[in-house]
Amino acid sequence: MIDPHAGHWPEGPPVTPDRALAELRDGNQRFVTGTRIHPNQDAEHRAALAGAQTPFAVIFGCSDSRLAAEIIFDRGLGDLFVVRTAGHTMGPEVLGSIEYAVTVLHTPLVVVLGHNSCGAVTAARDAVAGGTQPTGHLRAVVDAIVPSVSVATSRNIDDIDQIVDIHIQRTVDHLLAHSQPLARAVAAGTCAVVGMSYQLGAGEVREVAGQTRALQ
Repeated sequence: MIDPHAGHWPEGPPVTPDRALAELRDGNQRFVTGTRIHPNQDAEHRAALAGAQTPFAVIFGCSDSRLAAEIIFDRGLGDLFVVRTAGHTMGPEVLGSIEYAVTVLHTPLVVVLGHNSCGAVTAARDAVAGGTQPTGHLRAVVDAIVPSVSVATSRNIDDIDQIVDIHIQRTVDHLLAHSQPLARAVAAGTCAVVGMSYQLGAGEVREVAGQTRALQ
């Protein structure tokens, strides 16, 4: 575990998926209970990171301004490799960024982080229901989420937060289906992919999806 006074792990950052996930859970619990320790945010640690980074988790999350990963997981500099898009929609740049963290930085955990009351998911649900289609490049964001809404519709699900959970699971599946390097790392047990949903009011993150092996 971390040393809150030194601001780092005496034995180094987590190198296994289980330990990395445990650190995120612990950090979120500190955030929820108001007992944050703000690790790895001191000048000494900043200087130590100047030559290299060893993040222990990739956070692929929604761009929502209330979803700041380092804050809600009570982490600091060099801890998290963060990639964010509206509705955690993905393209080649997102996949490449995640693959870089997993294959070059050897990050042992990838988290897909959505949240309740997601505006992007709501826009997609409204578009499927026959509402006004967004214009400009926002249309691409909505179009990327529509398949998740369609899955929810096939299950008679209309609640936005349940649709968010489906979208998180589909994003986890999409990552493994479209990234061979990530799928190989998961199959080898050196990395895991977990889906989480952040609750805006409570500040709590709950796990809703996960893969510990590659999809067949």
